[in-house]
Amino acid sequence: MSTNIKSTPREITTPFRPIPLDVPEGMKPNEFFNSTENLNDLEHNNGLLRNPENLLLYRKALGHSNLFDTSIIYNTSKTILNPLGRPVRRTQVSTEVKSVWNRMNEIIISYMLEKFPDPDDALILAGEASLDATWSLTSPGVPSIRMLHNHFIAFDKRELREAKISDPANPNLTDGGQHSLFQSYISDVYRDFFTFLDLKILKPINETEAKIEVTGYPQGLPSWEITGGVAALKDICFWREYDLILEGFIDFYRTFFTQVSTRNAPIPKESNFPDQIERKLLFNNDFLAAAKKVREQCIVDPKYANSIRWQPAFKQLIYRNDEGKLIVTISQNSIGNAITELLGVVVKRDPNAESYENSEPALIEHLLEVRRRLVDADLGEGIKTDYWGRE
Repeated sequence: MSTNIKSTPREITTPFRPIPLDVPEGMKPNEFFNSTENLNDLEHNNGLLRNPENLLLYRKALGHSNLFDTSIIYNTSKTILNPLGRPVRRTQVSTEVKSVWNRMNEIIISYMLEKFPDPDDALILAGEASLDATWSLTSPGVPSIRMLHNHFIAFDKRELREAKISDPANPNLTDGGQHSLFQSYISDVYRDFFTFLDLKILKPINETEAKIEVTGYPQGLPSWEITGGVAALKDICFWREYDLILEGFIDFYRTFFTQVSTRNAPIPKESNFPDQIERKLLFNNDFLAAAKKVREQCIVDPKYANSIRWQPAFKQLIYRNDEGKLIVTISQNSIGNAITELLGVVVKRDPNAESYENSEPALIEHLLEVRRRLVDADLGEGIKTDYWGRE
């Protein structure tokens, strides 16, 4: 339904209860909150459910939304001590873990759609972001936790419509429009690369259909409608296609920056679709010309070169558009930006315990009901905290 409001990125303020943790001397707060040492707080103060596959459902202590906000993390901190050896994307986990992961996703997304059925009332999204430490290791705030996790968030659309307009030049909105590296140079090549995928459930849609009216995002990204809607999430074929999108993205990104790094480099090793890389990318003059532009700027601009993410880093999500259709999109992940900003929502967090506690009972009620459904489906056991019991 049209609202006749300006389509522009929005900045909302989300209160939270300050975390009562002492940050060790010499560490920045974001470095500590991303650290393995902080996982004990995440599990014991905010943990909702865990299972033998090491998947942990938890409340977001520093949340994006107090309407509905939870995450699942693949907690390998005690089984893989080398942070650089941990899985950071879906394609790196075992079939058994991925099966449980997909079923948890389906149940949580279905719950959000059930409880927030009107697309005019709530913006719903679920997705993951790569946590690769793919920028300079000397940069402040490089994630040390390096563990795959998903976000499940519902925003009040009335709040979004009334929210402060965010500066479109906000560096955290780098995935949209002219701010995107791919969008600036090779958006047509990027979209065309995905057309070879043999997809039955995911149907390509145009940018207008994909956009959320209140924010005007996402921008410049390939998007697909999930034909069959929420019922398709129960079909393993959907999740296989979801992985194909990610595999195609990784091939595109890796090939592009391999060419930036080394002129006329061969097809990257361990590519998922080497024939398509050769045909659609390495014989495409626009693609190689864009790599040349970036390579030449890297040579003369050390700050620019240091900002490049040389390895595949992504944000992939499922969200509901204004017509109530479920959409899949994927984008490169830039330093500092959150998964919500892919849809034009900038979150400013406010340490306000009193305000947070006004929303907390309803939020926890949702989270405990989601947990019950996961337990009933044999997807884990409840965790007791100071805020809720095991059951």
